[in-house]
Amino acid sequence: MRKQMKFVLNLSIFLLAFFSFNKESFSLTDYQIKRFCAKEKKESLCIKNLEVKRSNLQEGKLIEIPVTPYKRY
Repeated sequence: MRKQMKFVLNLSIFLLAFFSFNKESFSLTDYQIKRFCAKEKKESLCIKNLEVKRSNLQEGKLIEIPVTPYKRY
């Protein structure tokens, strides 16, 4: 009885882990891209670059993710 319960527990943990990690990726919407690029000097260039990166991400290609530093005041 105890082995059976342990097996069921291990199986459920395995299935949970297996189905929770899928290969979907979520890209930025047009509004999010425009809001992010509003702070940049060359806004149109920023929008164009992020749209190209979004299309590459949706096609499954590797992309570089820009990191903006957080300034503490």
